[in-house]
Amino acid sequence: METPDNAAEPANEAPETPAPTGIAAQDWATASADPQYRAAVVDLLGALAYGELAAFERLAEDAKLAPTLGDKAELAKMASAEFHHFEQLTDRLTAIETDPTAAMEPFAKALDDFHRQTAPSDWLEGLVKAYVGDSIASDFYREVAARLDEDTRSLVLAVLDDTGHGNFAVEKVRAAIEAEPRVGGRLALWARRLMGEALSQAQRVVADRDALSTMLVGGVADGFDLAEVGRMFSRITEAHTKRMAALGLAA
Repeated sequence: METPDNAAEPANEAPETPAPTGIAAQDWATASADPQYRAAVVDLLGALAYGELAAFERLAEDAKLAPTLGDKAELAKMASAEFHHFEQLTDRLTAIETDPTAAMEPFAKALDDFHRQTAPSDWLEGLVKAYVGDSIASDFYREVAARLDEDTRSLVLAVLDDTGHGNFAVEKVRAAIEAEPRVGGRLALWARRLMGEALSQAQRVVADRDALSTMLVGGVADGFDLAEVGRMFSRITEAHTKRMAALGLAA
């Protein structure tokens, strides 16, 4: 997954990050003594792992729509990065004595349904989906990562590193709109649909998994409360608006 940040604040204006407390200040060995927290982390890593596997498959498939050999090679490189992230996550699940397939299985249908409902019809829609859809998911996981133990947090943030797809997508989409401005309207509608589907899918995934939802609404120490969940989705929506602007599209 990628989390491009084309609207980053200047370093001298960035707010200070508060020191971690509670679970966020613990290592995995300490935090995992709580069985509910352990179950939530297994769910989170399982969802992330299947997301990375699906991203690999999608990028490999989208490469077939690429208009040039160079574009095809670029997407193949990004697909390879996604698969490496998948391997990191499954290795971690194995290390904590969890079967990776069993951890991913509960999330397969929801993610497959999302990708089936948002299958791009052309190359540009595929780029917008990768940039907008993946970034919404990454924003969500970054929000959750702030509440994780330090070992799990480091892994989650590592696999959310930008694969380069963000800048690549922005460059290609903006060039296409400049060449044919009417393309912008179609892609803006497509991106808004992706936003709605992605948020709905994230909410369904959390609602279906008791341990994960309990962590988010505060049942586990340092989890989100309900008001914070609302603020979290507001921040995700604001980041989406900035990405739309980076693409040259109206949110």
